[in-house]
Amino acid sequence: MVYLIFGLAAAVTVLAAIELSNHADVLSERTSLGGLLIGTLLLGGATSLPEVTTSLSAVFLSNPDIAVGNMLGSNLFNLFIIASFDLLLRKYRIYRLANGGHLYTAGLGLALSAMMVMALERQTEYTFYGVGLDSFLIAFVYGTGMLAISKISRAENTLPAFEEEETERPAAGELPGIKRTIIGFVIAAAAIMGAGSLLSITGDRIAEITGVGSTFIGSFLMAATTSLPEAVAVLIALKLRNVNLAIGSILGSNIFNMLILVVSDIAYREGPILADVSRSHEVTAVMVSLMAVLLMYSIARKNSPGRTMYSIPSLLIVIGYFITTYLLFNG
Repeated sequence: MVYLIFGLAAAVTVLAAIELSNHADVLSERTSLGGLLIGTLLLGGATSLPEVTTSLSAVFLSNPDIAVGNMLGSNLFNLFIIASFDLLLRKYRIYRLANGGHLYTAGLGLALSAMMVMALERQTEYTFYGVGLDSFLIAFVYGTGMLAISKISRAENTLPAFEEEETERPAAGELPGIKRTIIGFVIAAAAIMGAGSLLSITGDRIAEITGVGSTFIGSFLMAATTSLPEAVAVLIALKLRNVNLAIGSILGSNIFNMLILVVSDIAYREGPILADVSRSHEVTAVMVSLMAVLLMYSIARKNSPGRTMYSIPSLLIVIGYFITTYLLFNG
């Protein structure tokens, strides 16, 4: 029964994510914000709602390893998602179509991941009002970075869509109204949030039934499942020829997930959450940092290498994901 509930919750997240992506695309067309800002701030945050409910539910179930593993594993899986789509669509070279402003978002994600590595290495017991000092530092860097990104991203330039197999997009007058779009977006986000709670509860139960460690369950099974909205969001955005929305949703979700850690630490009343989890999470945090570097290189490079050379960074990201999964599974 627990597996059935887990599967149904996963299906709800997929369907709701499709609606989220469609509404986000309409907002990027109808407003002056564009795909980069809508993807990073709005869609990235909304598709991370399962991680919010999953991590908080894990905290209330006194399982901090699932809470932290879910957040880090989701970041790992998100980068795996965009790298996989880049390999599948390598003839379009989607990174070449990406706005340079994504480098700032990726850079912020890299900085937060590096801070996470250091926090897991130290596992300090110092707190402020019951919350770990590392969480406060991560929250400060997140807030400062997002403020800078929101200002920089407003200078977003219009970029070309895919060069082949163009599909006709609806004219502005044929798109739904902003009010209707926002309502639909909120409803879909609420559905994702509810499904995330079910995923956490059933995932914790699956960990007990199978005997597989909470670190692996959180970093792989829960993370991959709660990242289904991001995968669907990227797929729909790319089908709509909105590359910036696709990449922005992944990078925005990754930095938003770091904020989830802070919220989880506030909810965790047994001390700093990072001081009470397995050190094996360092493996995930280090790999997320390395993957972020590869992604930034892919977006920043100005030359136009051959198809094989172009795909190497994404191929390394995919390989890194499976290596990390193997290491976590083997403890």
